[in-house]
Amino acid sequence: MTQQTPAPPLGRPFDQDFFQDPYPTYARLRSAGPVHRIALPDGSPVWLVTRERDVRAGLTDTRLSVNKAHSTNGYQGFSLPPALDANLLNIDPDDHLRLRRLVSKGFTPRHVEQLRARVAEVAGQFADRLAEVGQADLVTTFAHPLPLVIIGDLLAVPEADSRTFSGWVAAMFAPEYPGHTAEAIGHIHRYLLDLISARRAHPADDLLSSLIAARDDGARLSEDELVSLAFLILMAGSENTQHLISGGLLTLLRHPDQLTTLRARPELMPEAVEELFRFAHPNQMAIRRFPTEPVEIGGVRIPTGDTVLLALASAHRDPSRYPEPDRFDIHRADKTHLALGHGVHYCLGAALARLEIRTALSTLLDRFPGLRLAVPDEQLEWRASFRSHALKQLPVAIG
Repeated sequence: MTQQTPAPPLGRPFDQDFFQDPYPTYARLRSAGPVHRIALPDGSPVWLVTRERDVRAGLTDTRLSVNKAHSTNGYQGFSLPPALDANLLNIDPDDHLRLRRLVSKGFTPRHVEQLRARVAEVAGQFADRLAEVGQADLVTTFAHPLPLVIIGDLLAVPEADSRTFSGWVAAMFAPEYPGHTAEAIGHIHRYLLDLISARRAHPADDLLSSLIAARDDGARLSEDELVSLAFLILMAGSENTQHLISGGLLTLLRHPDQLTTLRARPELMPEAVEELFRFAHPNQMAIRRFPTEPVEIGGVRIPTGDTVLLALASAHRDPSRYPEPDRFDIHRADKTHLALGHGVHYCLGAALARLEIRTALSTLLDRFPGLRLAVPDEQLEWRASFRSHALKQLPVAIG
């Protein structure tokens, strides 16, 4: 009998060095090949796609499904209950478009423009609090609460509840002890059920009430889809925006020449934010995908049902796509990026995210010309997550 040679162990690139700075790892993987069979921190095998051309194509490849029903290797990610799992990130085009239409009116550019004054007001309020103390953690005093207030306004969720909810989401991405993720998901599920029950009894003029009406009056979505949409709006409406405000400010502080230019020419803030989306966006991966048939990516054949991760952060530093990709340059001519998605899964809240980040950074630069780090750069701590590169804290002094 011929003995089979055991398969080599899968590489584990997501280690502590990666959490501190993921980009050297991506550079090494891109140079070694476009697609790699690796293991996630929990041991799950996945295919990691690293080059921009392949990542961009994968985002619109209809053979790559986001529906976990097509997974044959048991990968479940967060293992969400059905009432949280029927959201736009996990649904393929037909149902995706049906649900997207129900919530899109709350995020149209026209509706977002009506929020401009409110976003500026909230940013000013948190800047006032920062001015009172002189030195503080910018994450907890400014970057974290600002988008929570705005998304809370849309859903009529109090700021205190939004902060609690955001803490549970953070535990999903970077659990601090065994069982922390499952515990946080349980809290999220119960909170949303209670919130929807209360709003159903006492509807108001907000997005959640309109979704409940769509569920109850026209049966245009199931109860699980209703709860899942509320979950996604609260999570996606705050998570990445929070971290790009803090990570974006840190990027500017690390590049004083760009910061000086931006202070002298504040009208360049929209261009600066687009470069921040490419250079410093916290979201490392697109939502996992599962081939519905064997697919070839970058010359590598991937079997049906395996898990594919499209590495957005790696694509954004691909030198075959961006000249000098590790250079932060607000004057970069080509500012296209994949941070907000591509194709049918393009971020529903893109206009709102842009408004919040531009307003937040403009407020900080305008109010605090002496803003600086309050600790050495090397003392900054990052979330231990392969999914998002996010600061735990950003101690600043306003000068």
